[in-house]
Amino acid sequence: MGVMKKGIEDVTMEMEEVTRVTKGRKCTMDGPILKAAVKRLRLLSQAKRKIHRFPFTSRNTQKMHCKRDQTTENEEKQEQKPGQEHEIPLLALNHVSRVCSSVKDSVDFYTKVLGFVLIERPEAFDFDGAWLFNYGVGIHLVHAKDDEKLPHDRENLDPMDNHISFQCENMEAMEQKLKDHNIKYIKRTVGDEDEGAIDQLFFNDPDGFMIEICNCENLKLVPQGSLGYIKLPIDRHNPPIELEDKVGD
Repeated sequence: MGVMKKGIEDVTMEMEEVTRVTKGRKCTMDGPILKAAVKRLRLLSQAKRKIHRFPFTSRNTQKMHCKRDQTTENEEKQEQKPGQEHEIPLLALNHVSRVCSSVKDSVDFYTKVLGFVLIERPEAFDFDGAWLFNYGVGIHLVHAKDDEKLPHDRENLDPMDNHISFQCENMEAMEQKLKDHNIKYIKRTVGDEDEGAIDQLFFNDPDGFMIEICNCENLKLVPQGSLGYIKLPIDRHNPPIELEDKVGD
């Protein structure tokens, strides 16, 4: 029952009960429970003063209920941590989209070199393309009708240029995979053992879009602002997977 709908006797009895329980368990109550009890007492005290001040007519009840809602809303806003009022409801990177000159060649590359799995696309898509998925992220391929959308130099490798990067747990095995497929790559190590050295491999997909393989998680994540702004999920968000009898087909 809301405190503004209680009579003076009900409010007084609840105040006495909350006070008794709080005093008896203050040494064992954890922070949130104790804080909630104190907050409840404050609301009851406010209600008691207002009941003394106004007769309990339906109109006054509505006014007090409205004021109570405003007070509670203001208190909740004050209790919010910095940045919470601007929190964005994002979960994870869903997919990277790439235009390509040949859907078949790109599918072969991403499945055989990087281990992605070809998945079904929505039937509503009436253009040439393909969806692939693995490692918690998707690659969406779209056939390019205009070559101007593709990189002009498919052989250029510049680590400072646009690229997507995949975390790797065995850099030597990944380097051997590139050699087995005769893929040109750049290898480099950044940093030292003291600060956390990272290994990097840079190479292009069939259309010249650059890809990086790294062990960048060797580096500590050091936010320059509040850690409260960074979401660190316990596990990656993955879409539901429909297996049925298609495994191994």
